[in-house]
Amino acid sequence: MNTFLNRYKSDFKATFNLALPIITAQVGVMLMGFADTVQVGRMAHGSVQALAAAADANGIFFNIAIIGYICLQVVAPLVSSAQSAEKPEECHQLLRASLAVSLIMSCICAILIVLFGLNIELLKQPIEIKSMTQEYLWIITASIFPSFLFSAFKSFTDGLSQTKVAMQITISALILNVVLNHVLINGWGQIPALGLNGAGYATLISRIYMAIAIIGYTYKSSLFKPYLTEVSDKIDSVKTLSIKIMKLGIPSGFQGFSEVAAFYGAVVMMGWISLPHKAAHQVAIGFVSMTFMAATGIGAAGGIRVGSGMGEKNRKAIINAGTSALLMGLIFMGTCSVIFLIFNDFLASYVKDDQVVELAAELIIWGGIFQLFDGVQAVSVGILRGIADVNVPTVITFIAYWVVGLPMCYFLGFVLDLKHIGIWIGLTSSLFVSASLLSWRFYAKSNKLWH
Repeated sequence: MNTFLNRYKSDFKATFNLALPIITAQVGVMLMGFADTVQVGRMAHGSVQALAAAADANGIFFNIAIIGYICLQVVAPLVSSAQSAEKPEECHQLLRASLAVSLIMSCICAILIVLFGLNIELLKQPIEIKSMTQEYLWIITASIFPSFLFSAFKSFTDGLSQTKVAMQITISALILNVVLNHVLINGWGQIPALGLNGAGYATLISRIYMAIAIIGYTYKSSLFKPYLTEVSDKIDSVKTLSIKIMKLGIPSGFQGFSEVAAFYGAVVMMGWISLPHKAAHQVAIGFVSMTFMAATGIGAAGGIRVGSGMGEKNRKAIINAGTSALLMGLIFMGTCSVIFLIFNDFLASYVKDDQVVELAAELIIWGGIFQLFDGVQAVSVGILRGIADVNVPTVITFIAYWVVGLPMCYFLGFVLDLKHIGIWIGLTSSLFVSASLLSWRFYAKSNKLWH
């Protein structure tokens, strides 16, 4: 055991130092959504309807926007690889290309979100929350371009191992979001109470702030000046690199879409049971989403270190970096699992509706059960991006969530009548399949590099 730990000690430490700011930033982003859920859930009137509407709107937004977010995340390993290969001009060109991709993807995703929102009745959800859902959805959709801009610059700074930049901006944005939520949801002075829409405006303002802050810091800081010099004609054009990013990023984005859409499918199924079940799912998924984002942060750090190994053409460094990231993911998610299993009642207690609290507490237990599987699959996706392996993992995630997970959710939830518990057992099965196949894929692919 000591030999095993000593073997990965330096890799574990390097991954941890790189991952901690990324995790903080990732969790900070999720905490913004969680703050919306908590503050909306504590509204004096209409909290159950508002939570259900937020679940639908956020589900539609993230199901589509996740493709753009993850598409831009592939830039970080590419930047890391270019830096390791001592190609600073290519780092700058990758930033320029990622900005072009962020504009393209924001236009595509915004159009798809609006089209889906206009036809929301296809989801067959309770009619009383339709208008509330659409109003909130239009507001947060306006934030998609600044949100993608922030992601593009974050990938650039993270790829250069300056992960504290996005972390600090995200923390300050979280504080801003909580304050704005309080003012806009509940009203203050001459500012009227806007309810759920107030949470939407708070999100919009916070994301605009994040984009402006990271752009300003990147161009003013001396940390990035060596990578922001004028580029020569020998470097690949922005068009060529943009196509490269999209070829790697869009399949990666569909990996994220497969999982997020499956979990949103669970939201829709909860709505078929009742509004309290749907609201309880929104509460429980808030906690699970935070731990998932932390795991993706570990995966992103592992992907950056794996990308560095690719730049050096060092197979051992790649495997060690990936293994240390997986170990870190297991330790973190195992700790979260224990917390969920022990404190499930306490975690669900912030909502004012007793029925929602009881249902959410049951679901948080299942969230604790599938934490390890969720951690392994989230980290595996990140380190596979580091070796630019995206097509087979996309097929794996589709099978795990759409061939195994969603049918199991429906069968257990409605055919066997296990209701909300059956739906979450189905989600657990999809995570198990995804974790098993993706982790196997990393080692199978890595061991064949440069053979």
